[in-house]
Parts: sequence; C-alpha cells; structure tokens
Amino acid sequence: MTKIKFGTDGWRAIIAKEFTVNNVARISTGTALWAKQKQEKPAIMLGHDCRFGGELFVETVARVLTKHGIKVYLASTFVTAPMISMGTKNHQCALGVFITASHNPPLYNGYKLKGNYGGPLLEEQVLEVEALIPDGLEDDLDKISLADMEHQGLLEHIDLEGMYAKYIEEQFDLEEIRSSKWRFAFDAMYGSGQAVMRRLFPDITLLHCERQPLFDGIPPEPLARNLKAFSETIKASGNIDCGLAVDGDADRTALMDSRGQYIDSHHVILLLIHYLHHYKNIKGKAVVGFSSSVKIKKLCEAYGIPLQFVKIGFKHICGIMLEERVLVGGEESGGIAVIGQLPERDGIYNGLLIWEAMVKTGKSLTELIEEIYAITGAFAFERADLKISQEDKERIVKNCNNNAYKRFGDYEVRKTETLDGFKYYFSDSQWLMIRPSGTEPVLRTYAEGATKEEALHILESGYKTIMNL
Repeated sequence: MTKIKFGTDGWRAIIAKEFTVNNVARISTGTALWAKQKQEKPAIMLGHDCRFGGELFVETVARVLTKHGIKVYLASTFVTAPMISMGTKNHQCALGVFITASHNPPLYNGYKLKGNYGGPLLEEQVLEVEALIPDGLEDDLDKISLADMEHQGLLEHIDLEGMYAKYIEEQFDLEEIRSSKWRFAFDAMYGSGQAVMRRLFPDITLLHCERQPLFDGIPPEPLARNLKAFSETIKASGNIDCGLAVDGDADRTALMDSRGQYIDSHHVILLLIHYLHHYKNIKGKAVVGFSSSVKIKKLCEAYGIPLQFVKIGFKHICGIMLEERVLVGGEESGGIAVIGQLPERDGIYNGLLIWEAMVKTGKSLTELIEEIYAITGAFAFERADLKISQEDKERIVKNCNNNAYKRFGDYEVRKTETLDGFKYYFSDSQWLMIRPSGTEPVLRTYAEGATKEEALHILESGYKTIMNL
C-alpha cells in the first residue's frame, strides 16, 4: 500500500510506479467522502492536462465520484489549471479535481484539488481529504459505466476552454494587442495552454503547441535552461518584442525579451506591481513566497504598498487573497495571481497583462524593467535543484537546523530567516537559500546578487560548503 501524502501543491508520483489507477481511485474515494461531508448534493469539476494517461485517470476519478452519487462536470478536452478553477467556481462545485503534475518531468502525473472559490484547496482542507483516503478499494471500477452515469445525469461534459477564452476576450482588448506595433511569441512547452493561445492569437509565433506527452524530454517548467529553443527562435526572428512561456498546466509565467533573454518570475512580479500600481493606480498589498527577491520589498516600500512573505506553496497566498485585498500574489516558481481575478495562478492571464502594459504605455519590456531598476537597482536570481543522496540531503538539513553554516566561501552570514527553508543573508541584496523540495526528491538552492555572475558564484560557494561540511 502506498501512503498518499500531498505536497506543496497536490500529490505527484511516477506513472505506473505509484501513480496508478488504484491509487487515483483511493484518493478519489477520500475526495468523494470529504465533498459529501461538506455539501448534501456536491458537484465536482474534473479535467486533465496533456500528460500521458490523462484520459484514463480522469475516467477513473469520474467512476469513483459518480459511484458516490456526486455530479461530475468533465472537461471535454485537455485544460489548464485556471480553467479548472474557473469552472469550479462558476458552476458552484464543492471541489475541482485536476489530473496534472504541472512542471514535473514527463514520467510524473499528479492530483490537484481546487476549492469552491476558484483556487487551490487550503492546507487544512487538504489534510482533511488526506485523512479520508482508504487503504484499499472495495468496488470493481470496471463495472461502473460512465455512459450509464451520463444517462442518469451524474456526468456532464463541459467546454472549459471555450468558457476561459470568452473570459479572456472580456478582460482584454485583444484586437488592440494583436494590431499593436509589438510582436509577440508564445511557448506552451507542449502543455495544456497550447490550444487556447492558438485560438486567441493564431497569427503570433507559436512554439511547442502540439500534443507531446514526453515534452521532448524537457520538463515543462519555464526556466531558462528549459527554454533554449524559445530563446533561439526569438533571437533568429529579429522582430519579436516579447515572448511568453507557461508550464505544463499553464499556471506559471516566464518571459523573454526581444534579445531572447530570460525574464524570471521575480521580474514578472515586479512588472505586475509596477503596472497595476504606478500606471493603473490600483491599490492593494503584495504577498510573495519566502524565496522571492528582496527587490520586491524595495519597490513596495517606494510605492507605500504593504508586503507580506509567506511559506512556499501558492495555497498560502490564496488563503490571504480570500480575506484581504491583494494587488499581486506570487512565487519564485512563476505562480502569480493579480487583483480582480480568481485567487489562482494564471500564466496566460499574467502574460497578457504584461503585453497590455507594453501596448498601453508604448514601452518595451526592457524599458519597463529599467523603470523598475531605477527604483530598486538591478539584480539577478539563480536557482539550482540538487539531486543528491537522501543521506546527504538529511545531513545538510540537519546542519541548517543546527546553525552550522556561518559562511559560504567568501560570503559571511549576517542574518538568517527560517520561515520555510533557510535563507542566509550576506547583505541587504545578497542571499542564499536552502530548502528541500515538497514534491520532488531534490534539495533546492536559490541565490540573489547584483549580477548573474555574482548569483552563480553564491550558488557555487553554497554547493561547495554544504557538500563538504
């Protein structure tokens, strides 16, 4: 029996090893029991992304849920995470269930839960679902006919892509963006954002907008190392002003400038705060993950915007968005939400908001970033995911807990924060962070400095220290 334990954002496992029909059915049983405790006649929104086996696994979920008498709205094709969240809220469902492993390597699949408010299910509720997952199953799933369930009205197919596209058309002047002087490009990374962007922007440069469950061997995470083909495409074109890349389920955002240079999520968060507050005069606080750039604090101080740091995991940001007026909530991983929308990350929406900023202000992406640097100073951020032995991982975390690291090479530790992981400050603008992943067998290390070279040097110094002490 596999012990099902949800991580930072859902449960993820290797397909056919632990991510099996049986385990998906077990989680779905716990999900059904939880939903029935919360509502007398619950409904659940259900869909999958572009990963291998998505259709098989959603059919498994649908069989379990309908067997429990729960109405299931099933997405008619692959969808993005924001589509599931939007459908969950719009149809007043008790929950949304999304079969996705987001940015994980192609061997993985996963199980995400969405709340009735249209965002990730909060941590205490996820733990309640987890506690209801049975050790085994009594039902023979093959005997449950989805055709019969559809005939009984317990299963209904729904066009979530069309619903989302209509919403985007209402939120943005797409014709103004399409006909502007700026030229745009989009990289779906073979993920589920491909169809809706082809639908909304058929004439822009589109990359990796085909169904390819193995993602060409590259994890669909919009990091610079995974976007080399996108960068080369922009460089070769000579006339693309901004590229937008999203992850496998399209809830993470990254950008490329006109030179094909990677613009990370810290800059995206700063750009969104800058545009919404400075240009659109919208008020609200900022909420960011613990691994975010210190420059966000500097910009917020300059604009008089309250700022709150939270633990890693967008569910922590979501919880605050449900209670307070949040202008921008975002994480280093690229998951960002903005005011006026669902308390949910949306890679496509955020990218379009940046494109709108370029169109409305007439300024290039580089010019907008320079406006921010004039306030915060330039900076660079780097991250390394260390695939090390479990023994080394435990030793390093133990050293962190015991305050064993006083310096990393030339960098003396002046201050340490431990909200979620271990963040070692060398100055107001230089730091190294160490944190074990909540969803993968890796140790994450992060660094910020004035330049890319400095950030990389901090990472290298950190690696040498932790592996030798």
